[in-house]
Amino acid sequence: MKYASEEILETFKMLYVESLDIRAVTLGLNLLDCTSDTPQGTAKKIKSKIGKVASHFVDTVDSVSEELGVPITNKRISVTPISLMIQHFPKPGNAVILAEALDDAAAEVGIDFIGGFSALVDKGETQGDKALIDAIPRALSSTKKVCSSVNVASTRAGINMDAVNMTAHAIKETADATKKQNGVGCAKLVVFCNAPSDNPFMAGAFHGIEEGDATINIGISGPSAVRAAIEQCAGSLDELSDMIKRTSFKITRVGELVGKKVAKRMNIEFGIVDLSLAPTNARGDSIAEIIERMGIERCGAPGTTAALAMLTDAVKKGGMMACTRTGGLSGAFIPVSEDTMMNQRVKEGTITLQKLEAMTSVCSVGLDMICLPGDTDESVIAGIIADEMAIGIVNDKTTACRLIPVPGKKAGQTVDFGGLLGKGTIFPLQKWNPSKFVGRGGHISRSIRSAKN
Repeated sequence: MKYASEEILETFKMLYVESLDIRAVTLGLNLLDCTSDTPQGTAKKIKSKIGKVASHFVDTVDSVSEELGVPITNKRISVTPISLMIQHFPKPGNAVILAEALDDAAAEVGIDFIGGFSALVDKGETQGDKALIDAIPRALSSTKKVCSSVNVASTRAGINMDAVNMTAHAIKETADATKKQNGVGCAKLVVFCNAPSDNPFMAGAFHGIEEGDATINIGISGPSAVRAAIEQCAGSLDELSDMIKRTSFKITRVGELVGKKVAKRMNIEFGIVDLSLAPTNARGDSIAEIIERMGIERCGAPGTTAALAMLTDAVKKGGMMACTRTGGLSGAFIPVSEDTMMNQRVKEGTITLQKLEAMTSVCSVGLDMICLPGDTDESVIAGIIADEMAIGIVNDKTTACRLIPVPGKKAGQTVDFGGLLGKGTIFPLQKWNPSKFVGRGGHISRSIRSAKN
């Protein structure tokens, strides 16, 4: 991989002037060889394998970061969906034993988060899947670093409404179990449609069964660098798109360089670079601000969805030209509480839940870090999830929900989760609920577009 001097100087500016960072280096691990006849035996094997493979992971990432002068925000591990690991002893308490083993292992190797307390139930649920979903509230309230995800829908299978209802119940129970922390446990739970198995971003990361024994996946970032590039472009939308593509190209090249160096030093396969623009609550590091710099007076106003679609398309095109392997989610995230300006627009009323739902049809993930009134009914949560899953199956894309019913809070109030999770405004909801519809259970059939065979 060769770099022109001009590209090096531009990348240097992104790093030291525009605060470019690599958001996540994620080590994916296959745990299927850790199964045992008992949950305690499986937990012991899991801790042993993570400790063996990842013992030098953090040090390696730090050394690459120092050598290249590239800040790396998070070091994470994703593992085989834990629902697969409890098929021989499918009880919620046994799933919690494995969650606590993951948490202990994560603390021992010094990573920030570990993902994979997950179930893939878009077509049906095994006893192990049901046990894991039932265990989510206890697992997320008794651990610090464990993240969970449930894939309840896919373009190939449709929407499993029974799983949607189970997950909505788990969300409410998790909020209650962590009510002293404003329901923050729900921030570690993602409900997916078309979940990718190589996603390096939390809380939805897991290591799919089609992946190798171990891989290094990179999640880039760069909203501030993209914003700065947009501010320099006064031309047409074609010129603006080209500017975004060029910037994304450079950011992705940095990500791939980091990933390949880490993988080589650990003697592990390099996986993918996820091209997603991931905002933080730092000043200037906002997707909402990018949209406004593109020419939308207020994010959420008419034109917002079109601007976001253009941004996502340009980021994907620029990144894919720069990298051997792209994957994960790859687009633009719109997590409300983690994006200070996005949350401000919610507070002003410019962005509504309905507008965010429309925006999710053209960007990565979906309704992300959405704060709801604490007394929101389970059927309403299930209905919101089902709506977002429908967008995913019809458009054959990944969508997701990270919903937080904040105990004791009402619409319009603010909650502070601290750190990268930021501050969120509680969304108002309509008084009507879909209980009769979601209560039917069963499945919503796949889109006819998926019948390609």
